Amino acid sequence: MASAADHHTNKQALKMQPSLTIRFEQRGAVAWITLNRPDAMNALSESMCAELRNATERCERDPAIRVIVLTGAGRAFCAGADLKGVFESSAGDPGPSDPMGEFLDLVGGMMDRLRVCPKPTIAALNGLTMAGGLELAMACDLIVAAESARIGDAHANFGVFPGAGGAAILPRRIGATAAKYLLFTGDTMPARELVPLGLVNRVVPDAELASEVEKIALRIASKSPLVLRRMKQVVADGLEQPQASALRLERLVLDAHRHSHDIQEGLAAFVGKRTPDFKGY
Repeated sequence: MASAADHHTNKQALKMQPSLTIRFEQRGAVAWITLNRPDAMNALSESMCAELRNATERCERDPAIRVIVLTGAGRAFCAGADLKGVFESSAGDPGPSDPMGEFLDLVGGMMDRLRVCPKPTIAALNGLTMAGGLELAMACDLIVAAESARIGDAHANFGVFPGAGGAAILPRRIGATAAKYLLFTGDTMPARELVPLGLVNRVVPDAELASEVEKIALRIASKSPLVLRRMKQVVADGLEQPQASALRLERLVLDAHRHSHDIQEGLAAFVGKRTPDFKGY
């Protein structure tokens, strides 16, 4: 029979909060956010965008959460934005309101929030990833995909222009020529073909996706949260600057970082041949 202490430990190891369109689980230092509209291929609805943004902000506020994993339920990671209802309301509304514009602002705002989240984020692509789903994956720091996952832009198939990174960020990730192929044709590609282009970090067997992503997330979560946050920020800011300016920025951050608890703890642990206890400051 499990003791009260065992029950408490298990409760702390896995916390779950019910939601309408996502599932939120905290497994130790890793938050798992699962898009949970499998019958709609996890298409991004207004409520899902709001819940994703709230979940991201919740993770930012919780110091116990050090890594965020985003994945999907069913056979798709995300098939894009759910524009059907928005289109119908826009077509039938003769007034000055702009439901589609407001929805696209909501989608873009959610992805912007995820993109600038100071904690490492991993997109675990369990299946089809298209259009807004691809943009959502690119808003994460790392992408790990199941062997069966297929990835594409698909906006051109429906005469829709991308608005959350399809045309602006995809070329920065895989180069202009490869990006234009995906944008212009609307085709999907096997995830494995996008590894050499730098979009996908790893492809793993379908049955091993969750376990492999968990290993990566736990390995990252064991590092200094302060180092990870500062690395992420310098990578993002440095890409927008000439190399010399990026190097100056890196040195400025290092000058600030060398006074932190985590660098002192890390060096002390190295000398003492023990596991460091990072605090994030």
